[in-house]
Amino acid sequence: MSTRIYITSAEGHTGKSTIALGVLDTLGHEVGRVGVFRPVARSTDERDYVLELLLAHDSVDLAYDECVGVTYDDVHRDPDAALATIVSRFAAVERQCDAVVVIGSDYTDVGSPTELSFNARVAANLGAPVLLVLGGRTADGTAARTGIDMRQVAEVTTAELRSEHASLLAVVANRVDPERLDEVVGGIGSALETAPGGRVPVWALPEDRLLVAPTVRAVLAATGATLVRGDDALLDREAVGVVVAAMSMENVLPRLTEGAVVVVPGDRSDVLVATVLAHASETFPSLAGIVLNGGFDLAPQVDLLLEGLGSSLPVARNELGTYDTALAITQTRGRLAADSPRKYDLALALFERHVDAAELLRLLQVSPSGVVTPLMFEYQLLERARGAAKHIVLPEGDDDRILRAASSLLQRNVAKLTLLGDETAIRARGAELGLDLAEARVLDPFDPSLQVQFATEYARLRAHKGISAAMAMDTVTDVSYFGTMMVKLGLADGMVSGAAHTTAHTIRPAFEVIKTLPDVGVVSSVFLMALADRVLVYGDCAVIPDPTAEQLADIAISSAQTAEQFGIEPRVAMLSYSTGDSGSGADVEKVRAATALVRERRPDLLVEGPIQYDAAADPTVAAAKMPDSDVAGRATVFIFPDLNTGNNTYKAVQRSAGAVAIGPILQGLRKPINDLSRGALVSDIVNTVAITAIQAGTPAAEARVTADPAVAALPAPVTTASTPAPAEGNTP
Repeated sequence: MSTRIYITSAEGHTGKSTIALGVLDTLGHEVGRVGVFRPVARSTDERDYVLELLLAHDSVDLAYDECVGVTYDDVHRDPDAALATIVSRFAAVERQCDAVVVIGSDYTDVGSPTELSFNARVAANLGAPVLLVLGGRTADGTAARTGIDMRQVAEVTTAELRSEHASLLAVVANRVDPERLDEVVGGIGSALETAPGGRVPVWALPEDRLLVAPTVRAVLAATGATLVRGDDALLDREAVGVVVAAMSMENVLPRLTEGAVVVVPGDRSDVLVATVLAHASETFPSLAGIVLNGGFDLAPQVDLLLEGLGSSLPVARNELGTYDTALAITQTRGRLAADSPRKYDLALALFERHVDAAELLRLLQVSPSGVVTPLMFEYQLLERARGAAKHIVLPEGDDDRILRAASSLLQRNVAKLTLLGDETAIRARGAELGLDLAEARVLDPFDPSLQVQFATEYARLRAHKGISAAMAMDTVTDVSYFGTMMVKLGLADGMVSGAAHTTAHTIRPAFEVIKTLPDVGVVSSVFLMALADRVLVYGDCAVIPDPTAEQLADIAISSAQTAEQFGIEPRVAMLSYSTGDSGSGADVEKVRAATALVRERRPDLLVEGPIQYDAAADPTVAAAKMPDSDVAGRATVFIFPDLNTGNNTYKAVQRSAGAVAIGPILQGLRKPINDLSRGALVSDIVNTVAITAIQAGTPAAEARVTADPAVAALPAPVTTASTPAPAEGNTP
């Protein structure tokens, strides 16, 4: 039988979807196959957005239709028949899963006053313990509940659960006044102390304005408005307030608030222009959008003026009056949806901070799976990076993907970040995109004091190459050099770049100033290949076109060390078109020589070569070709003989087997610098930053951090160390 949990609430608008997402994410990190089931659909006319949100999670692989039980009409027509259908359809989902998250109904059916009782009855018949979600605000959302209020709600709702023989697992209070978290937990706890069955865990999540705020897109839909100017991508920003600007310009400006939608009469061009200018100004808040009401068209000369200002602020128009427009906006509720990355990350961050996931898993009696799915591995990366608490510099602060990734990383507390670029422009763009970059540090590569400090050090390091102080002053303003110098001098623990720059542009500075480890001759790379049930290491797939035997040995040893960094037991396969002594030729001999070098330098490593891929990966083939090998059929680290083979193989496995390719991860440098693909997705950037933080946080890496005298003169260093540096390694 799979692990089951039934998430229900006692009323509508409790933010139950936030809790469901957090539970689903928690289970997805521990078990291989997680399912979602909705016993009663919220609507027959449109797809359930909560169910779609959960089905979009990476751990779920189910079709929408198979995850729905019945409709409200079915329940009204014949509750017993509806319950039988729910149980039957749930069983079909459960057969495919290791755990199932069941999401109770949403109180959209005003004709059903006993909705909680029916949810409790369903939970009891499914044998699923209930995670009860209580709202921290009154049903109309106008007031925060006190601890006494929450005690009363808990007493009534838990009694109703007991009357239907549902088992209470835990209680989560959501959307609670941040100042009353302890008070609310205490109030609910006191209600449960005397309840039959004993006390259960109680957790409380604070209300966050962004989670309940509608997007600008939703506001336009609610008011019947059409976009006439601005960036369509910015319609996904949350509107956290409304300002009615039916007054003169000097009276409007003081009333503007951060993230607000401004309602402007369509014939008040002066107010429109002033509002757009205020949004662009550093002295006024960043706005979410403008709605021009009244059905007026923009005058051509005003449209031309706005075109010249180059503002991306969304401006829309509708046919409604001022009052009706403002009313429609205030009545628009926010939704937690899969297409809102910021809300998605914020919901998970709130759950992680305020719910004891380990205790929840213990209550559900979830045993860790022996399988490691891509989602599990990515979660482990984030967890280990969070524990490392490192500081990473992102030189490409003018790239929207970098900003989105930075917001996600900061919300999830994965790493400290520095963005390079113009601070005003970066923060303004972040605000436009609805991102939270408040915790990010922003540095200008042309900052005079840093430029002088970095140039002095760079000129010293490259004096043997004829680099003068004047040349160094110009060089270090390049973002890749600037970021690399931050890492070199201890202002950051690692760097991630390449979303908008070539690989050479990203890693050349590292070759010049970071340099390789003393016992490593080359910088190489690996991809972490997350297959359906395990993670493998492929190297080198990105850096060295045709390595010599000595370089191949370096790649193998570095790759084994990288595998260990990420919790993968290294069993190294030195790949060739021949296995053992069955073939000959220059390419085979190169691999054979490299294998001998690895055994000589690292006799503790399990290594086999030359060996073909099938013999390395498949136990059946290994039994026939190399039966006495400790690596054959069990390899975890695959070393390709050249870049052509490695690059094509990783892409073939990625596309054909559906593997998640994480990387390239550079190895061999004294401090971690990692390169992104120029087509990198936000998730790729997040993973690479986490990997870089883990690399910086391993004991061997921390032992290499230099107590450089130049660091003392630099402002606010984040990471310093007093361990003497080993001798400089070789550089390409």
